[in-house]
Formats: sequence, C-alpha cells, structure tokens
Amino acid sequence: MAIRNIREIGDEVLTKRCKEVTEMTPRVKELIEDMLETMYEANGVGLAAPQVGVLKRIVVIDTTGEDPHILINPRIVESSGEQTGQEGCLSVPGKSGQVTRPNYVKAVALDVNMKEFELEGTELLARAICHELDHLDGHLYVEKAEGPLQDVRYDEDDSE
Repeated sequence: MAIRNIREIGDEVLTKRCKEVTEMTPRVKELIEDMLETMYEANGVGLAAPQVGVLKRIVVIDTTGEDPHILINPRIVESSGEQTGQEGCLSVPGKSGQVTRPNYVKAVALDVNMKEFELEGTELLARAICHELDHLDGHLYVEKAEGPLQDVRYDEDDSE
C-alpha cells in the first residue's frame, strides 16, 4: 500500500467524468487499498479515485474511522430530506463552505468482489456519499457552496 498524492482544485483531472470499473484486477485492488490509506493519512472521511488522479468510478468513505465503505460504480437511487452544513474537501485544502444536501441517501454499488449491495446513510454519511459521487462526475462541492468559502482553522490540539 502507498500514500498517493491528492489532486487539488485547478487540476483538470477533477473536472472529468470517470469510467466504470468492469472487472476487479490486482491494480484496482491496489488502488482501493491506497485510497483507504491516503484518506486515513489525510484525516478525511471520503476519497474518490479522481482525487488521486485515476478516472475510475471508485470511492471510499469512512465517517467513523472504524467502518470503511468501498463503493465501485456507485449511484444514488433514493434521497430525501435536507440538511445544510459546513463541507470541506481534501482537494480544496484549508477551505470549507455551506452546502445543502439530502439528509437521507440510498446508493447502490459493487463491493470488492464485484457484488451489488446497497448503502443507506443519513446526516454525515449521506453528505459524504453525495460529495464523493459528485467527484465521479467531475464536480467539486465549491460549485454548490452557498456564499463564499471560509478558511478552516485548526486548533493546535488537532495538529500532529
């Protein structure tokens, strides 16, 4: 496994639509492992393949730090409610913005064995699913931000 470089806003790869994954290969498995390691190292709750420069429809999400979700070719099939809150992105470092998203989301995706499954989430998980799936179609949260982005401040206790 390896930590990959996270692409940042302005990188053209973040504006492109990703291609579907048609089979699980050793390279795809390695990508997923690297994405998880990269996300945890960066203290993120989600990471999409284009954020590490790979145009494949793969996202990893872990809102608890203990329950990683790997979604291959994910799509949202149901959503309801509404929540508005601060959102940030590993590809937009040091900034956050106010974004309205559904409060409930159901996604269908393939797992690492290429078997279909459903993932339902509310609140933070719903927000993360929507945010990460936007990356697969070349969109960043800044397009949906209500008002100007704000600088994120880190307490000294948060730094390592």
